[in-house]
Amino acid sequence: MSKLAALIFDLDGTLADTESLHRAAFNYAFREEGMDWHWDEALYTRLLDISGGKERMLHYWRETHPDVTEVDGGAVDGLIAKLHEIKTAYYEAKVKAGEISLRPGVLALMNEARANGVELAIATTTSAINVAALMGSALGDAWRDNFVAVRDASNAPLKKPHPQVYERVLQDIGLPAQVCIAFEDSSNGLKAATAAGLATVITPTSFTSHNDFTGALKVLKDLSGVGIEQLRQWRSQADR
Repeated sequence: MSKLAALIFDLDGTLADTESLHRAAFNYAFREEGMDWHWDEALYTRLLDISGGKERMLHYWRETHPDVTEVDGGAVDGLIAKLHEIKTAYYEAKVKAGEISLRPGVLALMNEARANGVELAIATTTSAINVAALMGSALGDAWRDNFVAVRDASNAPLKKPHPQVYERVLQDIGLPAQVCIAFEDSSNGLKAATAAGLATVITPTSFTSHNDFTGALKVLKDLSGVGIEQLRQWRSQADR
């Protein structure tokens, strides 16, 4: 078996630098609901330690409203769900309008992988709507044909750093972690991938560059110039 049989990509931050748009979408939702919340870049960077949009909002709610009781829980959950729906619609519209593109080197690496018989997969804990919006915009309506497996929040609900999403992708593609490489941009993603046994290449963004990437296979600015042969060499070195 080849030493490199599949590339497994995180979505937000890894395939595309989406976090600025996500932040704008959250703030739009807050304004739409008449809330006085505003997440500036520093605050949002800190909140990214919490995986998942709903989870992030609930975490912030509990930080700013520690007096909320279980009796209020249903109302809080309802508002969080509404905010997330508004936020997701705003984000989807902006992505479909072409405001986000794939990060440097991503498309070239995907094309080279497919030409060399290396499978592609996505392992993300964002919503299925967000996945379809971004990948449809970048690769066209038939984007799903490029990937042997796609897992997201709808079918892998335990958020990173839990390894569930990677474990399920590995089950889907029927390959051991030892012949795959994961691509991530955050420490939570790195923890999830390595817990599933995956060697992981990190391409940080401005929102995650401060994270601890100890244990990563490589930490790169982006994937420009990174090819399959180089990845094979790195993957081989990780086994030594």
